[in-house]
Amino acid sequence: MLDIKLIRENPDRVKLGVKSKGISPKLVDDFLALDEKWRKLTQESENLRAEQKKAGEAKDVAKAKKLKEKISGLNEDLEKTGHKRDILLLEFPNLPFEDVPVGKDESSNKVLREVGDKPDLKNPSDYSTLAEKLDLIDTEKAGAISGSRFGYLKNEAVLLEFALIDLAMKTLVKEGFSPILPPVLVKPEIMKAMGKQKFIAEKDAYYLPEDNLYLVGSSEHSIGPYHMSETLSEADLPKRYVGFSTCFRREAGSYGKDTKGFLRVHQFDKVEMVVFSKPEDSEKEHQKMLALQEKLMQTLELPYRVVEICSGDMTFADARQFDIEAWFPSQGEYRETHSCSNTTDYQARGLNTRYKSLTPSAKGGSSFGGNTSSVRPQLQAKAENLKPDFVHILNGTVFSGRPILAIIENFQTPDGKIKIPKILQDYVGKKEIGFKN
Repeated sequence: MLDIKLIRENPDRVKLGVKSKGISPKLVDDFLALDEKWRKLTQESENLRAEQKKAGEAKDVAKAKKLKEKISGLNEDLEKTGHKRDILLLEFPNLPFEDVPVGKDESSNKVLREVGDKPDLKNPSDYSTLAEKLDLIDTEKAGAISGSRFGYLKNEAVLLEFALIDLAMKTLVKEGFSPILPPVLVKPEIMKAMGKQKFIAEKDAYYLPEDNLYLVGSSEHSIGPYHMSETLSEADLPKRYVGFSTCFRREAGSYGKDTKGFLRVHQFDKVEMVVFSKPEDSEKEHQKMLALQEKLMQTLELPYRVVEICSGDMTFADARQFDIEAWFPSQGEYRETHSCSNTTDYQARGLNTRYKSLTPSAKGGSSFGGNTSSVRPQLQAKAENLKPDFVHILNGTVFSGRPILAIIENFQTPDGKIKIPKILQDYVGKKEIGFKN
C-alpha cells in the first residue's frame, strides 16, 4: 500500500502517478475526504476522552456517563470511516518512478537493447509443431483431462526444464541467493498485503472458497511475505532468495491470445528471485537482478531484447519493471520470458516488513575522527531508539517454461531436430533431440 503521509502531503504527485497507471485521479480526492473525516473524528474522540477523564476525577457521574454514550456513538462512526478509508487505500497502485515511460499499454514500452544473433532459418516451424512431432508436449490429452491451457511436458522437454532449474539454482546460489521452496497456497490477507488486488479483482487468481486460500500466481506471492511483521537488521540486508514453485493463473485478461500451444497456460513452474533491500540500494539491486537474467539468457545463447515497461502496462505493485523477451523465429517477434520488478516499499508496507538502521555517523564512525570508542555507546542508544524504516522488495523471473519453447524454435535444424544448448547438454544427456524410433 502507499504511504498515507505521501497522499496527504503530495496529492498532485499521487494523482499524476495513479493517472499514469490508468486510474482516475478522483481516487485521491475521495481518499483525502475520508481521511480528513477520520482525523477529525479521531481528534473529537480524544477530546471527549479527556473530558470524560476530568469528569471522572471530579466524580461528576452524570457528565461522565453522558460523555461515555457520546464517545460510543462517535467511535462507531470513526470505525466505519476508518474501514472505508482502509479499503480505498488498497485501490492505490504503486507510483512509477518519475523517469518511467508514460503510456497506456505495451505500445509505449521502451526497447533498451537487443542482444544475440537471430538464427538464419528458412520457413521455421513453430514450437507447437516441433514439440508434437518430437513428442515433447501434449496439449490434446491435457485438454481432455484438465481443459484448455494445460499441457503435458514429456521426454527431453522434462529434462530441459529440470536442467534449467538446476542451472538457475546453481548460478543464483553462487551469487549469494538463498534457495527456498515456498507454499503455493496463501491467505487472502497475504495476497492483499502483497498488492495483488488487481490480480484478484480481474479473476486471474484461483481461489479455494472451502479453505479460504489462493493459489499463487508466482513464487513471489509466498516468498515476499516470508519476513512479514519482522524488523530486519541493516547488517543483514540485502536478503536475497531464489525459490521454485508451481504457479497458477486463469489468464482471464488474455481471451483469444495464445489459446493453442504452451506459451500461456494455467499451470507452470517458475524459478524466481526475491530481494529485500535498503531503499537507497533497491535500484542497484534491480539492475543486478536484470544482469543475472541476461547472463543466463546469454549462457543459453538465446537472442533476446530488454524492454522497460511503461506506466500503464506494468504490474499494479511495481514502481519500475523490465521485461526480457526472447526471439521466436516462427512468429518473427520477441515474446516475454522474464519480468523484473522493483515494488519499492509498497509491498513492505502491506506486510509490515521493516529494517532498523544505524545513524550515518554510527555506520562509518569517520566523522568523529581519531578514536570513536567513547561515543559508540551513545550512538548505539540512538540507533536503538531510531524508528525502523520499510525495506524495498524486488522480484524477478529466473526461468519458467517459456525459455524451453524459445530453445525449441531457435535451435531447430533443417531436418526437424532440435539442438540442445551446450550448457544443458550434460544434464539432458545428449546434444540434440531427434525423432523417436
